Amino acid sequence: MKLIAPAALLTSLCFSVLANNNLQTFQLENVFDLEYANQIEMTNDGKTVYFVRNRMDIKSDSKVSNIWSVDSSSKQLQPLTSGVHMDYSPVLSPDQSRLAFISTRDGSSQIYVKWLKTGAVAKISNLTQSPASLQWSPNGRQLLFSQFVPSKVSSPINLPGKPEGASWAEPAKFIDDVYYRADGGGYTKPGFRHLFTIEANGGNARQLTSGDFDHGGPVSFSEDGNSLYFSANRHADFKLKPTNSEIYQLTLNDLQITALTDREGPDQQPQISPDGRYLAYTGYDDKRTNYENTQLYIRDLKSGDTTSLTADFDRSVEQIKWADNSRGLYFSYASEGQTALAYQPRSGKRKVITQKIGSVSFGRPYSGGDFDISDDGDVAITLADTQRPADIAIVKNGKTQRLTKLNDDALGNKQLAKVEEIWLKSSYDDLPIQGWVAYPPEFDSSKKYPLILEIHGGPVANYGPHFSAEIQLFAAKGNVVLYMNPRGSDSYGKEFAQTIHHNYPSNDFDDLMTGVDALIGKGFIDQSKLFVTGGSGGGVLTAWIVGHTDRFAAAVVAKPVINWISFVLTADFYPFFADYWFPGKPWDHIEHYMKRSPISYVGNVKTPTMLLTGEADYRTPISETEQFYQALKLQGVDTAMVRIPDASHGITKRPSNLMAKVAYIQWWFDKHSK
Repeated sequence: MKLIAPAALLTSLCFSVLANNNLQTFQLENVFDLEYANQIEMTNDGKTVYFVRNRMDIKSDSKVSNIWSVDSSSKQLQPLTSGVHMDYSPVLSPDQSRLAFISTRDGSSQIYVKWLKTGAVAKISNLTQSPASLQWSPNGRQLLFSQFVPSKVSSPINLPGKPEGASWAEPAKFIDDVYYRADGGGYTKPGFRHLFTIEANGGNARQLTSGDFDHGGPVSFSEDGNSLYFSANRHADFKLKPTNSEIYQLTLNDLQITALTDREGPDQQPQISPDGRYLAYTGYDDKRTNYENTQLYIRDLKSGDTTSLTADFDRSVEQIKWADNSRGLYFSYASEGQTALAYQPRSGKRKVITQKIGSVSFGRPYSGGDFDISDDGDVAITLADTQRPADIAIVKNGKTQRLTKLNDDALGNKQLAKVEEIWLKSSYDDLPIQGWVAYPPEFDSSKKYPLILEIHGGPVANYGPHFSAEIQLFAAKGNVVLYMNPRGSDSYGKEFAQTIHHNYPSNDFDDLMTGVDALIGKGFIDQSKLFVTGGSGGGVLTAWIVGHTDRFAAAVVAKPVINWISFVLTADFYPFFADYWFPGKPWDHIEHYMKRSPISYVGNVKTPTMLLTGEADYRTPISETEQFYQALKLQGVDTAMVRIPDASHGITKRPSNLMAKVAYIQWWFDKHSK
């Protein structure tokens, strides 16, 4: 054995201490250091991947984004745009020589084109509304997009007698539409979204669709470019049956629209095969349940025969993309909290390409992600895990190679929470439940730690092994954090998701308590410091939990539903909620609505409970929060209400609001630590 001299030993120990001291935990202000990639566009030859690089701007307290490229061989990064604004929706021209995108650089959202060889950039539009769903025509001469078109309205009342120069009150606002406000958009202006084309070299936009219906989303051109296919709900009762969309064909010479599907249920994402023979789309038969698996359909345009390619697949198809040879399609899907990609031939057995598509969410650990395919079948994906937000990677010959490391500068010197997957059997019926445990930095299993149970929204959604700024911040404060996918979550098949159909909340409570009990059983949880929080559907479950147990030292209920009757009658998307989440209208099923409402159990609440909601939330309106706050006050329960000004249901859209949310939750838990 080699002996180490005392001086050398001392030097070694000093460097070791310094190295450990240089590793810091993730702090609130580090939220502004994070970046993530999304919106992938890959060249046909697979050599270059274009993507949107998102970062947080500390001066404007907002997300800004620019378009970058990365070489799939050399990993060389190159900016295509720059500036403190939003550049997004990059789309390559058919000949790969130009890149179209949308930008807010001049103060409004407009369409731009960049010539990739020369680097020249031109704004080609001067639109009065924001464009979306940008796409090239097959010949590269035009760009297709959707845009809101305001409708002309006049007030039914004009008050007489106003003298010239008089200052009267602002006129009354007359509303008679079904959808009159939208979360994140406020009170809506009358009008509809329509499809347009514009010359790729600039010019005036031409409106293609008309009528009092919304048109948008993914659109596909026919092989000859003379027709396009889109999804819309053009039924007379579309406002009260919002999910009943069809696939339509529009002929460009006469703008005639023909419906190609006709069934109860959503038909979406039309895509014509490269050889022009087949139409692929996604959808399902609507059975008025809380969840159905979205299937992948293919129609032979010559024979009219339509087949589901995924009838035997107990997962929902998400994004789809044809293979270049038209022999099959690639599609993404969520399975057990992770997004995967499969190849489905027109006939034959499907093949899983990768299960590593990474989430593009960085606030909470929701699944999701982007991908694109080259002509040779190389796959570009967003790659993320519990330690890093989304980067760009390429999957080639079954091997995944990371191409970017966008957050090594921000997180490379941080001690992050290690996240461990767990599987449990629910105490209610032994149903397998998946979850994840985040351990605080320098975790020592011989010590005792506070436990935070963090519950996802939806309720039909899923968490997974993804980076989460909120989870990391809680863990950095010395908490063990448990997050789970209780029954009703998606990514586990239809039966699992439908266990809460007309039955929510219910035994998802038992699933969550099973997770808490399992961690307590490991011996490192301080049972006097159990805490629970969740947002949206997670807020519902948090309010439900404090009405059914007093085992938690404190709770924070974020953007919840407290009373299902008032929710259905005040939320923005109320026709859907009434028809799909309940057996009927509130006045016909009052007992059912109230049995599932946390407000019905407020008399049982003893847990100190804080409420936290955005003041501009129209999905779970802040009136729900106010009901519970006032009820808890009447009950004498220790409570507080945090209102986030100007924030919609997506409270954490602005980075400082994410910081405030976590800080207030941690403060409440610290206040009630025994």
